[in-house]
Amino acid sequence: MIKVLMICHGNICRSPMAEFILKDMVKKKGMENSFLIASCATSREEIGNSLHPGARAKLDEMGIPHKKRAAVQLTKEDYTTYDYLLCMDQWNINNVKRIIGHDPKHKVHLLLEYAGVKRDIADPWYTGNFDVTYDDIVQGCEAFLEELGV
Repeated sequence: MIKVLMICHGNICRSPMAEFILKDMVKKKGMENSFLIASCATSREEIGNSLHPGARAKLDEMGIPHKKRAAVQLTKEDYTTYDYLLCMDQWNINNVKRIIGHDPKHKVHLLLEYAGVKRDIADPWYTGNFDVTYDDIVQGCEAFLEELGV
């Protein structure tokens, strides 16, 4: 079982979009039983809140299944549970390391690293552009699965 945790600031836009996009990708490959995929926040600002309406609308537009959910915050224990902690931006990585401490197993990465892109996935909470965020997440998820050989 490959365990993947998608991480962003509030867990209402980017990381849940990445969670549902990756779940859809592995399901289409018939491998949903080989993965545990979840998402979380580095902050407490949105804890308990559901998907941002813009994220929900973009997932609906693209035919990506999703469900009602509540934002949760990363815990130190998540480092033990998950094989990959995939962050949407460098600020998330800094906050993840503040929460978990060290990363001796090198589990913490930027999602776009897998696509060979050295930049953050823009936060649509601020940009309002869920299209660009969606495209970046898809690019990162596809490259991540390719890296895994899936």
